[in-house]
Amino acid sequence: MESLRANAQFPDEQSEDGRFVRQQDAFRDWVRRDGSSRYPAVAERYHLYVSYACPWAHRTIVTRKLKKLERAIPMTVVDPIRDDRGWHFGDRFLSELYRATDPGYRGRVTVPVLWDTQTERIVSNSDDDIMRMFETEFDALGDAALDLYPAELRHEIETLNEAIFLAVNDGVYKAGFATSQAAYEEAAYALFAMLDRLDDRLATRRYLFGDRPLETDWRLFVTLVRFDAVYVGHFKCNLRRISDYRHLSGYLRDLYQIPGIAETVNFDHIKRHYYMTHDDINPTRIVPIGPLLDLDAPHGREHLHGTG
Repeated sequence: MESLRANAQFPDEQSEDGRFVRQQDAFRDWVRRDGSSRYPAVAERYHLYVSYACPWAHRTIVTRKLKKLERAIPMTVVDPIRDDRGWHFGDRFLSELYRATDPGYRGRVTVPVLWDTQTERIVSNSDDDIMRMFETEFDALGDAALDLYPAELRHEIETLNEAIFLAVNDGVYKAGFATSQAAYEEAAYALFAMLDRLDDRLATRRYLFGDRPLETDWRLFVTLVRFDAVYVGHFKCNLRRISDYRHLSGYLRDLYQIPGIAETVNFDHIKRHYYMTHDDINPTRIVPIGPLLDLDAPHGREHLHGTG
């Protein structure tokens, strides 16, 4: 059983039966607009560190873009190739920020990171929390009219978020990082069962909750946009492509074509990161030249408005 862990991309996050078990986020403080935390919502105090390759970081990039927070929250993009020293930007490493916040930190260094330039500490390395902070705590500095987490749908949003995270967002990693056949098949079949359910859901509504995209749509988008380019081949999630789905394929193009979103997607970073960094899966580090994805093609979903 020990060999199943030894051959894993992240041995400390691998169970003895070959399952990938993601580490928990280490820093989960909050910026509050009402002044109830040590981190007030003020412009240019916080800095966002992200990777264009990482879907978790991509969620925060999208939310920052949609909420028009680019000027209020500066952003640095790390190099897509993460080596044994971790993520880096210029001649600095993201691990320096982790050690500055907790000199004893021993976990994996991840993106995104929301950094407080005043206290020189990490506020949060939780994509869930950073996304939600951008949605709810920075309205005075961005687009207050855009509500991605409406009060009347919060329970439904949380429920669907959790289901999509377990089966899809983390599901592709549980399949791709599995080191046993049983663990791989369990994750892969659960992934496609959920994609089938989502495709059915999108048959009668334009977005997951109706006629406008909400937080859950963007949490799903970052996985869908990487799926055919990376997860089908590299992570062996190959029962179907997103382009094979009648409704999910148009839904993906619909979201991609919303103004500002396409510029948050960098396929060069995405493909180089996965294929060159995960050398346990792709030891040659050869980056495939395809697939050719036409995300600008008509999506044909304008007529859908319902919630049924």
